[in-house]
Amino acid sequence: MRSRWQWLAVLVLTLLLLGCSLSRERVRRADAVIAQLRDQETSCTADDRCAADSPYHELYQESLRAVAPQHFVTLLDHGADSLALRLHLVRSARKSIEVQTFIFSSDDAGHLFLDELIRAARRGVRVRVIADQLFSLGDYTLLARLARAHANFELRLYNPAFDEAATQPLEFAANLLCCFFQFNQRMHNKLLLIDGETGVAGGRNYEDRYFDWDPAFNYRDRDVAVTGVSAGRQMQASFEQFWNHKRTRTLAQLKDVNRRLLQITREPAPPWDTPIWQRPDRVAAILRQADDWNGIVERFVARGFRVAEVDYFSDSPNKPLEPENPADKALTRHIVDLLDSAQDEIVLQTPYLVISRPARRVFRALRERMPELRVIVSTNSLAATDAFYVYALSHKYKKRYIKYLGFEIYELKPFPADAAQMIQGYETLAGDAGEASGSSQRGPRIAVHAKSIVIDGKISLIGSHNFDPRSDNYNTESGFIIHDPAFAQALRASVLRDTEPQNAWVIARRPRPVLVERINNAIHDFSTALPLFDFWPFRYATSFELKPGCTPLRTSDPHFYDCYALVGDFPGVNLPLKSIYTRIVTAFGAGLVGIL
Repeated sequence: MRSRWQWLAVLVLTLLLLGCSLSRERVRRADAVIAQLRDQETSCTADDRCAADSPYHELYQESLRAVAPQHFVTLLDHGADSLALRLHLVRSARKSIEVQTFIFSSDDAGHLFLDELIRAARRGVRVRVIADQLFSLGDYTLLARLARAHANFELRLYNPAFDEAATQPLEFAANLLCCFFQFNQRMHNKLLLIDGETGVAGGRNYEDRYFDWDPAFNYRDRDVAVTGVSAGRQMQASFEQFWNHKRTRTLAQLKDVNRRLLQITREPAPPWDTPIWQRPDRVAAILRQADDWNGIVERFVARGFRVAEVDYFSDSPNKPLEPENPADKALTRHIVDLLDSAQDEIVLQTPYLVISRPARRVFRALRERMPELRVIVSTNSLAATDAFYVYALSHKYKKRYIKYLGFEIYELKPFPADAAQMIQGYETLAGDAGEASGSSQRGPRIAVHAKSIVIDGKISLIGSHNFDPRSDNYNTESGFIIHDPAFAQALRASVLRDTEPQNAWVIARRPRPVLVERINNAIHDFSTALPLFDFWPFRYATSFELKPGCTPLRTSDPHFYDCYALVGDFPGVNLPLKSIYTRIVTAFGAGLVGIL
């Protein structure tokens, strides 16, 4: 068994070996291999690149002809719908496709989207993809193959650890030790841009669980599709910044991919075959939907909104290298300004309720200035979340959010009663889960992943920003700000459905006798203020559920406790260890707020 000194020596050696960058000559040789062996043929000679007809091209032409600014905005509340529209738009591309994503997985959804991008490249469309390296296509053999897939297809990775496509456990540890702040900064942007005309942005990555395809666990997520001249230019400009940034590496610049490419001498590029699907019937069905003009019009265009003012905001790829540069936190600054402008109501949905310091200052000032302002928050319960360690910090500061900032907090249940309305194909997924486990299942667990704000029923924000310190300070983020009451009301209704009693628990002050309350609050506040050892178990707030026969009430209503039953701090959690881990992070995790 190796001693700790031996492990340290291995770690230092790894740092030295991995710290060496590739020479320009090796990159040039790998680029030559790519140029020589990649597919050059195109399947279409038509000017439109044999693109599928799409009503979105017509909407863009209408936007061009409009005297005043005009955008067409479609709310994408369901995962399968969002995937079908993405596939339709890719098939409709005539000139270019740009993609940014934080996660690009090797499952059905990821491979289906990748397959469609390569098919578009073969038609003659220029396809460019930027993926954050940490959770995207970490197989260097696959990436070497993609480098040769077609001359019109190019994939780059943002901020790769030690300039490698795959990060091994030892390399992960080495990055944490030597380059923590650089390693910790990720590209969290999500964008699909077609011909510079129509863009899709929001919270979804390319993985089954973002598109209602996972039988065990799916996200309640949200995107928006925007067609229009002004927003199209903003999206294009943002993408070009990231594409050309020094942290974005070509495949030839990645050490493991480079080694693989240089092993190839005269080996021709293997043909890109259609992947083998886990669920071919599901893939065939969604491709039929993507090709159905009438269905696209009925499900998306007819339900869209004509909006004058839409802006796409994105942080600079330099974030956080230049903290004094306003462009580094462009989206964060706009969010803070919008919150500060609220007069009546803020409706906020976030997967991780860990509010950043600038946002807390804004909410506190609003509370002091307008005590009647409502702040309604939809987030995850511990039973629903995919990140218990982040929930633990939310749990730690519940008193701050409820008592001092005035939040009305609703935490999504893992199996909400309206799951069939939230997740498309929920009944099929429930059957798949039961078949896989050999028992009757309630269906897949659901967690909030949407990041949305509605201000005064007039202004909406949908994007990748989690409204937390990590999104403020480390990740680059992007999203749309939409000024339109009709769209805002549709988004507001979507978020508020997730807060209804059948779908969420409400968080409220735990009722206690006055004297006990004062003593508990004093100890609670002292314990919470400690950087470590916040072990006080009697928290200020806990979870409640509506009693049968009662109507929903606000937590400030004097009859609230008559109509709501206390269900404990972590309802729905069947694994005792999860509760224990959560309390441990609550006790020791205060210093991790900024990075979790």
